[in-house]
Amino acid sequence: MPKIELVRISGDYGFEASDEYGHTIKMDSSPESGGQNFGVRPMQMLLMGLAGCSAIDVISILKKQRQEVLAYRMNVVGDREAGVEPSLWQNITIEFHLKGNIDEDKAKRAAELSIDKYCSVAATLEKAGATINWQVIIHPADTSL
Repeated sequence: MPKIELVRISGDYGFEASDEYGHTIKMDSSPESGGQNFGVRPMQMLLMGLAGCSAIDVISILKKQRQEVLAYRMNVVGDREAGVEPSLWQNITIEFHLKGNIDEDKAKRAAELSIDKYCSVAATLEKAGATINWQVIIHPADTSL
């Protein structure tokens, strides 16, 4: 069972969370809410988790299909509910940017499998009411990403 420890280390809302392996991440509230911009906001960490979870899936699937992924980048943007507490993610848009000799249909299928079947973070967000839209953009191997 995963174990997380959270300790306040900066101001009122500056926290550091660590897992059982010693990996750490800094968190803070927004400056408008009394934070000091010390770290990532917890809700943004959910989007980061979505990106990481899906990236692992997509790369794994494409490797099994012998696709040459030279570089990988994702852009994730989300909109939260306005005027309510708690304010959940409503709409999330993902851009998968892949560079290399990659079949576009295989890349799209890998993204679809990740978001719709394998990524636990995506499933969690969708069960909380979020809609996740995505697109795949393939960049040729001889261009920058």
